[in-house]
Amino acid sequence: MTTTEHTAANGGTESGQATFAHISRGYYPTIVALFVATLLISNVAASKGVAFFASSDVMLGPLQILPINTDGAFFLFPLAYILGDVLSEVYGFKAARRAIYLGFGSLILTSVSFWIAIELPAASFYENQEALETVVGVVPRLVLAGLAGFAVGQLLNSYVLVKIKERTKEKHLWARLIGSTVVGEFFDTLIFCAIAAGVIGISTWTDFINYVVVGFLWKTLVEVLVLPITYRVISYIKKREPSYQSS
Repeated sequence: MTTTEHTAANGGTESGQATFAHISRGYYPTIVALFVATLLISNVAASKGVAFFASSDVMLGPLQILPINTDGAFFLFPLAYILGDVLSEVYGFKAARRAIYLGFGSLILTSVSFWIAIELPAASFYENQEALETVVGVVPRLVLAGLAGFAVGQLLNSYVLVKIKERTKEKHLWARLIGSTVVGEFFDTLIFCAIAAGVIGISTWTDFINYVVVGFLWKTLVEVLVLPITYRVISYIKKREPSYQSS
């Protein structure tokens, strides 16, 4: 390759113009960025325990219906599974798995960074040390619960969706989206609650079952409710991804 050809291939010119790599025109980097951001925000918001209808006490056999116990990320975390579905449906299991690993690594980096920030000596004028520790303090069991639940849930979600697609091809998208969410969200919620229950104040089997059931049903319901939007997003991206091959 001549000097001219080498320079042109790298986006530069013979006059010594600076060269830069080309940004991918696909949607994958953007979706991964949103996916990771959702996980990081949810990880902090989930540190708040939330109770709806706290003054009520309604039971259905052994299952507590009211109050509804959940966490501060209940409204956002389902978005991570919706984005995971888009990644799996459009780009496949390998690409989705890479995004999940990036999310996993980002959560670890976040936890380590918060721990370091808390342990650093506070300035004399800084009056929010206790508040900082309360909001972003690293609790080993919570970190373990979040990482384990996320990794298992997201990998199962992606794996199930791709396996169903291998059988249904481009048909029955609704079955892939809902089926994968049911499996992924169930194990995610179950694993997280089993590890973190004592840390977030859940001390009875009634509260534990309530937390698991409510979290699972809520996240699955959100998936169903936003199905029309998910359909449109997936269709939009498929049509605009040059490398997408449907059969």
